[in-house]
Amino acid sequence: MPDLRMKEAIAFMMDFAERTGLTSDHPRQRYLWTDAFAVCNLLGLARMTREQRYTELALRLVEQVHHTLGRQRQDDPRTGWLSGLGENEGESHPTRGGLRIGKQLAERGPNEPYDNQLEWERDGQYFHYLTKWMHALDQVTRATGRPEFNLWARELAEVTYAAFTYLPPNTGGARRMYWKMSIDLTRPLVPSMGQHDALDGYITCLQLHSTAASLPESVGGPGLEDEIAGFAAMLEGGEWATADPLGIGGLLVDAFRVQQLMQHGELLSDDRLLINLLTASVVGLEYFARSGELHRPADQRLAFREFGLAIGLHAAGLMQEALHSNPDRPFGSPEVRARLQALIDYVPIGDEIESFWRDPGHRSARTWSEHRDINEVMLATRLAPDGFLLLLTTD
Repeated sequence: MPDLRMKEAIAFMMDFAERTGLTSDHPRQRYLWTDAFAVCNLLGLARMTREQRYTELALRLVEQVHHTLGRQRQDDPRTGWLSGLGENEGESHPTRGGLRIGKQLAERGPNEPYDNQLEWERDGQYFHYLTKWMHALDQVTRATGRPEFNLWARELAEVTYAAFTYLPPNTGGARRMYWKMSIDLTRPLVPSMGQHDALDGYITCLQLHSTAASLPESVGGPGLEDEIAGFAAMLEGGEWATADPLGIGGLLVDAFRVQQLMQHGELLSDDRLLINLLTASVVGLEYFARSGELHRPADQRLAFREFGLAIGLHAAGLMQEALHSNPDRPFGSPEVRARLQALIDYVPIGDEIESFWRDPGHRSARTWSEHRDINEVMLATRLAPDGFLLLLTTD
């Protein structure tokens, strides 16, 4: 019998599915970040309830995303798959052209002036959304044993690494990254580099490579060795500490993914990356705890950014549990233990965030309704986090 938290998560996910055209005749409203979390949530619900219908919904959502965000916009004179492949080949390789964000406004044209506020509402491709989708696709393979989803994730990693990274001229240094690219991946829309994009790319490619190693050799596809090496070079000397709750949560989730890869002896032979992730997380949490942001009224808070932190703090608790269960693993060094212990003091912040937004009165705020889909899906992730946080395995 599902507990109350799971029942709430199911209710949020079913409302989202009906409202956005996944289980109804309503117009499809696909948005890559939200849908990546939704796929993982549905896989997790299938695992916890043993009900196949949630897996079927996850697969249907993947198909809708690829056929909506993997193709040109309806208001664009261009048609077909973003990759330019023919219909049949595009169907077999739906991520080879990347995936659109799903913003309401069309992307900025080549001759249009840049507007910082308007750019947030315009379509294009975000690397940090694409890595979330790679993770979601990989979770489908891990949950179902079907290799094509991991293949599509690796093909997405290959094409976006080629498009988003570049070698600055006359520097001889490491590659850098664009934050936002055009729909066809031919020009940067925002040339600055996201603080955690290379980090996300590196850990995600390690995860995809690890999954692929367990698949039949006949599956083929990119090995991602060059991409892993390229992202690793970009991490040298990086500063990851941030005061942004969503960013802190992302660091904690990445740390948990690293710990799980280390636990299974996959690719990571020492704990330096894990230590650096935990150190940056502690620095960010120390600042956030003093900021007073959680004392603001609901209409001055963005729930989905706070849920990112709350989900990450749940991952911190899982890391501590894994350490107790596997004290002799490579991630059990004194440095890791000390940083995890420092993190545990902040875990109640996640409970506070969850409690605040589970209150229907707080969900009546404008800031909730304006971002309802992403808020409800990420609250569902916090309530039933296994599908997103645990690197799934077939039973």
